[in-house]
Formats: sequence, C-alpha cells, structure tokens
Amino acid sequence: MSKRTDYISWESFFMGTAELASKRSKDPNTQVGACIVGENNKILGVGYNGFPRGCSDESFSWERPEKYLYVVHAEVNCIMNVNNFDLVKGSTLYTTLFPCNECAKIIIQAGIKHIVYLDDKYEGTEGDVAAKKMFEATGISLTKLD
Repeated sequence: MSKRTDYISWESFFMGTAELASKRSKDPNTQVGACIVGENNKILGVGYNGFPRGCSDESFSWERPEKYLYVVHAEVNCIMNVNNFDLVKGSTLYTTLFPCNECAKIIIQAGIKHIVYLDDKYEGTEGDVAAKKMFEATGISLTKLD
C-alpha cells in the first residue's frame, strides 16, 4: 500500500492553525490568528487578538475606537506565548491579517525572518506602508497566500 497523496502542505497546516486560533478572538469585528514556526516545522507559539491577561472581557469595551486602547494583536500574543525566544530567530510567522506597523516593530525585534499572510485588509494605509518599509529594510520576506 502506498502513502496517501491528498494531505495538506505544511504551509496550509500552519495557516490553518492561525485561522483556528483566530476563532478564539472575542472581537466582534476582526478576528486575527497567528502561528510562529521554527526549524523542522515546529510550532513555537500561537496567538489571537484579545485583551491582555487579567483584563476581563466583561470589564473592557469592544467598541471602536475604545477597544484599540486595550487589545493585544495576535502577532504580539503569538510571540509572547513562545517558551524560548532564542528559537524565534529566523522563524516564520503565519498570520491571517498583514501585520500593522506596531506589530512589525516587535516582529523585527524578535528576529522573525519570513511572514506568510492571508489578507492585507489595510493595504496602502500609513501603518501598512510603514510596516512594509520596515520589513524591506530588515530583509524580512513576505508571502501572500491565495
């Protein structure tokens, strides 16, 4: 008997993990998930957008623009959920939404070298342009999945 041939690719598996993580978000408008992958296709961290630990979903507002003062983005949660930051250097970040400029700074500082994303909802905005400029300057490669 030969092996099954209709299995999903690693890329699909990791983006699927990010998509599944996004379903944990309680944000009524935008749900974002992220997954960091290191050497040998090892998942290092997973995260989604939501309030910081200890900040109750019942005590803080999900209304715009107030929620932007409190919500931690999926990429940051993902990085913060990694057990060993040394493993992150050179890794790949899978995210359902292209990172904003604030997340870009943290991604760069963490040493992530490749970003795979599904949606570029804010393409062309000031924050998007800034993020892409920083990624280009630091040699971080970008791949948009269809």
